[in-house]
Amino acid sequence: MGIVAHVDAGKTSLTERLLYAAGVVDRVGRVDDGDTRTDSMDLERKRGITIRSAVVSFRLGDLPVNLIDTPGHSDFIAEVERALSVLDGAVLVLSAVEGVQPQTRLLMRTLGRLRIPTLLFVNKVDRVGARYDDLLADIRRLLTPGAVPMQTVPDLGTRAASVVPLDVRRTELGEILAERNDGFLERYLQGPVDQSAELRRQVAAAGVHPVYFGSAMTGTGIDELIDGIRSWLPRATGSARDELRARVFKVERVEAGQKIASARIVSGTLAARAQVAVHPGDGPAYQARPSGIELYADGARRPVDRVEAGQIVALRGLKSIRIGDQLGVPSTYAHRLFAPPTLETVVSARDRVRLFQGLTQLAEQDPLIRVRKAGDITVSLYGEVQKEVIASLLASEYGVDVTFSETTPIHVERLNGTGAATRTMSESQWSSGVGFRVSPVAEGIEYHLEVELGALTRAFHTAIEETVRQTLHQGLYGWEIRDVRVDLTHTEFDNATSTAADFRRLVPLVLMQAIAEAGTTVLEPVNHVELDVPPDAVARIMAHLAEHRGVVTQATRTHLEGTIPAAATHSFESQLPTLTRGEGLLTTTFDSYHPVPSTPPHRPRTDGNPLNEKQYLLHLSRSS
Repeated sequence: MGIVAHVDAGKTSLTERLLYAAGVVDRVGRVDDGDTRTDSMDLERKRGITIRSAVVSFRLGDLPVNLIDTPGHSDFIAEVERALSVLDGAVLVLSAVEGVQPQTRLLMRTLGRLRIPTLLFVNKVDRVGARYDDLLADIRRLLTPGAVPMQTVPDLGTRAASVVPLDVRRTELGEILAERNDGFLERYLQGPVDQSAELRRQVAAAGVHPVYFGSAMTGTGIDELIDGIRSWLPRATGSARDELRARVFKVERVEAGQKIASARIVSGTLAARAQVAVHPGDGPAYQARPSGIELYADGARRPVDRVEAGQIVALRGLKSIRIGDQLGVPSTYAHRLFAPPTLETVVSARDRVRLFQGLTQLAEQDPLIRVRKAGDITVSLYGEVQKEVIASLLASEYGVDVTFSETTPIHVERLNGTGAATRTMSESQWSSGVGFRVSPVAEGIEYHLEVELGALTRAFHTAIEETVRQTLHQGLYGWEIRDVRVDLTHTEFDNATSTAADFRRLVPLVLMQAIAEAGTTVLEPVNHVELDVPPDAVARIMAHLAEHRGVVTQATRTHLEGTIPAAATHSFESQLPTLTRGEGLLTTTFDSYHPVPSTPPHRPRTDGNPLNEKQYLLHLSRSS
């Protein structure tokens, strides 16, 4: 189960209250005091926000629960993505005072797209300004029309606030359920029906969302929420008798430098020191053996010899493991839920060696953070708060003090057409020969063989594919090439002298030749924007959006939707409070990439520039 929310809605406080109710902790930790169970980083305790997903397991009666506390700040949306990939159900937390926030809407849209059964918990009902009727109206308008209140709240907005359960058999609930199921509607009109069973089915199908109220600070409504979790969220369905399927959603390093990978066992069993197939998200599968397995249980982690379906585990000894890798039999998984970072910044420090080492290890824990070294060291970001997190981690874990430049957008390249190139072994400086054809595709990177699989050893094929994917990180202008198909059309080698290194050196030269023949276009990231503004500010906002190369696609009396280049988003947002007297509400999400309207920007290369063979060979000689 995941707990997700906009920052400051009370998500971590709710987690603490659930742990207390389950007997895992003997006192409820407070975010303000920095003593919560799931916020373990120094910066998390200092800032009072969750940055990395945390796992804790406990029992609610006979129900074992693996609870994942996720970040609420939009800068850490990648952490939320990884948590969502392993959930059976979720609790979305809102504040009764602040109500539906921009991040709340993004999270609810994603939960709905993934069809994750979700309960809503309206927190802080004891705070002055807490709302009920108009908040439910906002929830139905902005989040889900299937919101079903499960309680009323006498003395709302006072310290005496309490919750009174509503009857599941009430007419209002029956009508809401009947609207969404014709079969149930027919039975409903004929006479008494089991509304509890139908509510359970529709919650499991992510069509209806029970809404609970309470206060994580005082404990009001927590018992009722626990009953709701037990009653309505579906339990895990994987069987230990099936083939092993597991997904890694978190990687961290302990003090000794060893990696620990947290994974959800979806089905089957996994034994310590048993060989298992690992399927990376962007490369060929390989075999590995976990040296140790720890099971999340009863609020802690304990070593075990064997785990099975439904459990969350920590795996040791998998040196090459990365977030998103699958173990056992790979399963199809939805494309990335949130867009990759569209911003980057230059990071500077006196000790560049320790800086690069530290950033590289942080990138292992977060695959959406990409580190580049092309003279300057750059790192990709979602937003400004991430800078503080990276600086804090580098200072505390690596003893490196850093400064950042102003963030700039990350562009991408796409092919203009088809290109091909071949270099035979007689034309090559190495004991290898290869040929490639490249062409644009709708989405993703496709790699195909037009040569006999058995014509090369497995090691040579692996070297070629890995180098192809690495080379695509820098196109003709230095930006990553997206949405491309690469066909391997020719291979040559010498049984006596060829090595995998010969192919790794040759592939960039030939592949970039094919890409140059195809040509590329540089594209910039463009965000989708939603704006709620006062009626008298609409005209000003539309003009302001146009000044920032924005386009309005929908407009009503108080609501605007449109697009704006990521490069202009920060400037636009910074002036919004002045233009709307502080009443404007802006939601931005990545939309797409559009061609750069002016001269395409170049990005410094890190690969020695395979487009210039003399320069590339000099780079190789220096590297060796």
